Amino acid sequence: MARFNRKGVSKVYFVPTIASTSLIPTDAEITAGTDYTGQINAIDGFSLENTPIETPDMASTFVSKIGGDDSAADSSLTFYEDSTLDDIETDLAKGTSGFIVIFSKGKTPGAKGMDVYPVTVVSNSKAYTTDNEAAKITVQFTVTARPVFNQAVPTAG
Repeated sequence: MARFNRKGVSKVYFVPTIASTSLIPTDAEITAGTDYTGQINAIDGFSLENTPIETPDMASTFVSKIGGDDSAADSSLTFYEDSTLDDIETDLAKGTSGFIVIFSKGKTPGAKGMDVYPVTVVSNSKAYTTDNEAAKITVQFTVTARPVFNQAVPTAG
């Protein structure tokens, strides 16, 4: 097993539209999106969670469980704020819908590792602090439909 560090390898894009109902973007749709990788300070969420259902019975004192409803974790991206541009504030304004596409193992055409989350921006907030740190903006997303995981990165064409 070859281990790796996600920093410097994984890529995070915001893609405004994906035509396919399978949520697999084309190379052109990804190119029309924005690569935010270099502006991201922190990533939170972007995972699938399950609420198991307890299934006790009279034959045992052990309470077994079965899989229940799936939901997406509360998800956000924290960006470094730009002192001259306002792309994060305008491109990811509250109410904006699109797709967060994460290339977990890099953006190599044909390679597996592409995760796609249909999202809507629910909050875009500047972080104010007196601490000695770079200015940041946190964008909170709701995941609006079941994401797809570990898909092949599309090839140009």
